[in-house]
Amino acid sequence: MGIEFNYPILFLLLIPAMLAVYLFLKQKKQTPSKEFYWIASMRLTIFVLLIFALTVPQILLPSKGETVVFLADRSASVSQSDHQLLEWIEKSVMDKHQDDSFAIVTFGENVSLEQNTGIRKSPPQQFNSEIDDGETNIEAGIQFAASLIPPHASGRIVLLSDGNETAGNSLEAANLLKNRNIELDYVLLKNHVGEDMSLSEINVPPSLYKGEEALVSFVIDSNADKDAVIRLSVNNQEILKEIVHVKEGKNVYTFTHKADTSGLTVYKGEIAAENDTFIENNMMHSVANVKGTPKILIVQGKEGGNLEAILSNSGVEAETISPEKLPTTLSSYLQYQSIIFNNVPATVITESQMNMIEKAVKEFGTGFVMAGGEESFGLGGYFKTPIEKLLPVDMDLKGKQEMPSLGLMIVMDRSGSMAGSKLELAKEAAARSVALLREEDTLGFIAFDDRPWVIVETKPIKDKKKVADQIRSVTPGGGTEIYSSLELAFQELEDLKLQRKHIILLTDGQAPGGDYEGLIEKGKEKNITLSTVALGSDADRGLLEDLANMGSGRFYDVTDSSVIPSILSRETVMATRTYIEDDPFFPSIQPIPDWSKLFQDGVPKMNAYIATTPKGRAQVPILSEKEDPILAEWQYGMGHTIAFTSDFSGKWSGDWARWENWPLFINQLVTKTLPQYESEPYRIQFSNVDGNPILSLESATNQTLPIEASLVSENGEVLHTNTKLVAPGKYELSMPNSSGMFFLSVKQTNQDGSIHTYQTGFTVPYSDEYLINGPNEALLTELAKKTGGKALVTEKETFRPLMSKKYEKQSISQWLILAAFLLFFIEIAIRRFGLITQFSHNRKARLEKRGSSFSREEKIKQANSSRDEPALKNDRKAEEKAVKTLQTNDKMKQARPKKVQKDVQVSAEERAERMKRLLEAKKRKN
Repeated sequence: MGIEFNYPILFLLLIPAMLAVYLFLKQKKQTPSKEFYWIASMRLTIFVLLIFALTVPQILLPSKGETVVFLADRSASVSQSDHQLLEWIEKSVMDKHQDDSFAIVTFGENVSLEQNTGIRKSPPQQFNSEIDDGETNIEAGIQFAASLIPPHASGRIVLLSDGNETAGNSLEAANLLKNRNIELDYVLLKNHVGEDMSLSEINVPPSLYKGEEALVSFVIDSNADKDAVIRLSVNNQEILKEIVHVKEGKNVYTFTHKADTSGLTVYKGEIAAENDTFIENNMMHSVANVKGTPKILIVQGKEGGNLEAILSNSGVEAETISPEKLPTTLSSYLQYQSIIFNNVPATVITESQMNMIEKAVKEFGTGFVMAGGEESFGLGGYFKTPIEKLLPVDMDLKGKQEMPSLGLMIVMDRSGSMAGSKLELAKEAAARSVALLREEDTLGFIAFDDRPWVIVETKPIKDKKKVADQIRSVTPGGGTEIYSSLELAFQELEDLKLQRKHIILLTDGQAPGGDYEGLIEKGKEKNITLSTVALGSDADRGLLEDLANMGSGRFYDVTDSSVIPSILSRETVMATRTYIEDDPFFPSIQPIPDWSKLFQDGVPKMNAYIATTPKGRAQVPILSEKEDPILAEWQYGMGHTIAFTSDFSGKWSGDWARWENWPLFINQLVTKTLPQYESEPYRIQFSNVDGNPILSLESATNQTLPIEASLVSENGEVLHTNTKLVAPGKYELSMPNSSGMFFLSVKQTNQDGSIHTYQTGFTVPYSDEYLINGPNEALLTELAKKTGGKALVTEKETFRPLMSKKYEKQSISQWLILAAFLLFFIEIAIRRFGLITQFSHNRKARLEKRGSSFSREEKIKQANSSRDEPALKNDRKAEEKAVKTLQTNDKMKQARPKKVQKDVQVSAEERAERMKRLLEAKKRKN
């Protein structure tokens, strides 16, 4: 047992403490009393106790047993070693002593605790935690294992791994173990990799011209001779499939491909072989920027007109698709320089697709144009969607008071099958629809399972926030019963004096029948319409479609629940029927040179448009008679977007579609949205430093100019990255530690203030975990050497004694502080109540009483021996008289003030002497 002090330098405080006590003693001018010395001693003791407590003293108590943490590698490179790991741990635990404790931790890219520290002798029979085996992060594993060993206590970590570290820096973690006297032993695992083939590189020139023959090379590493299938895809379209013979070692295969489309082109290489150990290392990407004719994507709904023919004649390459065929990957959008939505409803576009388009515009400068029609803008359901976010106009009408009165009932399924994302999206969509309504509009909300539940009473909206919160409070329930809920919705609306009455029914199930036809016909007499939404594959589509047709509404068949918000916002807008302005008029052209020059010979008449509200920073070159925007534009991030609220078919645009400058107008719409790219201003290089991916950008002209970089993953997620200048004209960007396809957009501001943008893409290869490598025992040996550990040969060595003794530390600061406070209160009591003086007085009184008793006995004995009986009687009387006299004197002393008593106090010896004199005087008298 020993003691240690965390802050021994604080012992220097004893010097001023002793000085303070010395000055306290010195200030006493008269002769110090015993009480004064007691107070000084106690104050010194209090100072000493507090100073000792401040140094945080800890008693070192020898601890029995060893603490061992088994750190098991379960990454892909040792994926077949679980049995070996469990067997080693089990045999090691069998040889441990009674007081030894152990824990089990597994790791790959993440770390998990399999078994907490304890003295049990039964390790698990299998691993239960889920480990991401894509990386080997030994550093994270060591840090977690060290946290299981008590602070200030030594212990041992047994690392079972092949040593192939692909993330983190375990040598830095080993320094932590060394400082804590924690030993690290290792058990080398053999990575049993069978036949494996990996695509290590796919090389394509970063910049190409349209029509150029590009060389595409595949680099394949293999540990066996075998045949393999090579596939090459360009923008997700397979252009090459070939069987090749791959030899053991490094193989290079070169192919040619004619770059036939302009824009950002993604090349994907794939290989496939029989009995391949890892499929994760069989695919890679490369990106080339193909210069040439701008490529436009036209997403066309119903009655879109001949837009593709007009654009093709103007010198751009146009491609038309239906909204249902919109791409689902970001790279598929980045190959186009601009995207046109021509009368496209939001109800057939998923939230994910909208987000990708928004990222393509904002982060990579892709242009965007939305044209009007009966299924576009607010009528199409774009309220509060990512598409509305990028457009220069809002779908909601602000300040429009001439809308007809509206009563809207939302009847939503809350049965158990709706639990999860469907119900959450449906609630959020309903709450979002509330924002589209006016306070004087009437809203009711019914949620149903096996019976209807009125969540929002049918009445005018006064507090939109309160209503939205009530809708969001709905929770899943039981079964499904539609008819009674729909009947209640019709009853709520039928007697209301409103111009528009509309019901929206959302359900994902089926329900027993009822007289739906009679109910709806009765409702139509009261001017009530009905739309239905079928959610998922279990919904009764036939019934819901019939209900919508009978109710003069619309039927929506939903497979992706993310479109629910667009459906409800569209239905809410459609119910008002006031967003379409269909009185023919002559638009007003604003004095903006880019547009006004097209109208020098006059402005054609227009039939209709969709009313919208321009955003604050938007420029509105063309206005209606009601000063609504017909054409609005703005810069959104790196992209330029335009809203044309009439249509391209001629139904709404009227004489504009027959106007001689109509092709020029459409061409200018698209041309203004095309991005302006700089030609390869940067060289890009990807590297991996200590498991941390780094992207390097080097200026081709070595110019050090301000840049803004944006990094987006293949699924459209914007990644947070830091850009730092590391050398003149050279920048570094931090990257997430994950493989896949990424796209980079760089915005550069020149000294004259001009802005240039540059975009490209690159691939982060698969983890080194999937490379064909042998064990890295050198790293494990270095880790063990740093911490005083070693390579374990047998399981019995696991619980051998530690090199440094193991102690448990017990702090005693709190006891020292407690003792100091107790002494402090005692010192106060001594000064306040004079405890020392009272103790001395009581002791003197006892001595005096004992002394007087002894004197009396002696006198009696003397009298008995020298006098006869009469004399003895006289002596006794004299003695009693003398005692009474003394007692009288004592009472008088006690009655006097303390100060007087102090002056007349006599010692026991003086009393005895006085008694003696009195007795002698009595004898002489006799």
